Amino acid sequence: MKIIVPTTSANIGPGFDSVGVALSKYLTIEVLRESDHWLIEHDLERRIPSNERNLLIKVARRIAPAIQPHHLKMTSDIPLARGLGSSSSVIVAGIELANQLANLQLSNAEKLNFATKIEGHPDNVAPAIYGNLTISSYLNEKVSTVVTEFPEVSFIAYVPNYELRTKDSRGVLPKGLSYREAVTASSVANVAIAALMKGDMVTAGRAIESDRFHEHYRQGLIKEFPKIKMLAKKNGAYATYLSGAGPTVMVLAPKEQSNMLKDKIEEQQFKGQVFELQVDCQGVRVEKWEEREEGGTELMKRKFSS
Repeated sequence: MKIIVPTTSANIGPGFDSVGVALSKYLTIEVLRESDHWLIEHDLERRIPSNERNLLIKVARRIAPAIQPHHLKMTSDIPLARGLGSSSSVIVAGIELANQLANLQLSNAEKLNFATKIEGHPDNVAPAIYGNLTISSYLNEKVSTVVTEFPEVSFIAYVPNYELRTKDSRGVLPKGLSYREAVTASSVANVAIAALMKGDMVTAGRAIESDRFHEHYRQGLIKEFPKIKMLAKKNGAYATYLSGAGPTVMVLAPKEQSNMLKDKIEEQQFKGQVFELQVDCQGVRVEKWEEREEGGTELMKRKFSS
């Protein structure tokens, strides 16, 4: 059995702690066999635990404390601590691991409730579960989310070689906004979401770049941001924004412009990587192999997703 969870990009300008989109990089958890202890094979950073101290197992045991330990394999091409939902993908995978091993038959809404309580906000975990674009709120420990398609665009992600801890990125935010500032920020967010749902990327792009909640305070933490934004605007992009808490810089571009924009960003020789990503429409999924007996030999017959 394999559990597959997409990467996510949150906020998208003014949708602070609320809006997110699932994209085409993935965390994969392969369930290999039962064991007397938890063991996770991975080739990720050495700081990532390979036992029950791993976030994946902590989450799974929180959801289903009595589940049987297993030998697992974890692979991921989601950059760690770069504002692309790496921890959220692990949280969602842990919930799905518990769901499958304990046969809990959780609905997506139940998965989202668990994930939001663990993560603290739904902007990354919602698209990781549902796929596509999600707009969510978390009020009085209740989560509401709307799932909709993202307009036809390419996401060009510049991922710096350096980390930016969420704690540091949140540390530069103001403790509050005045009533007038809050109204203005909210109106910008309203236009951004309405335009995205209408498929009007020109209007959406202007609103995304007019955020008043967080980007103004954070942009100085990512030295490449101003140059990428200027380069993107000059070459036909709809918008440039900080993905999550950063430091990844995301450019929304017409598909016909994406290769050219990616090349132009790479030509700057920043210390980082550039990826072209597409919207993931599925969210978390499970692939299973159905087994059958034939001539005394177990055969792997059919793969399916749920």
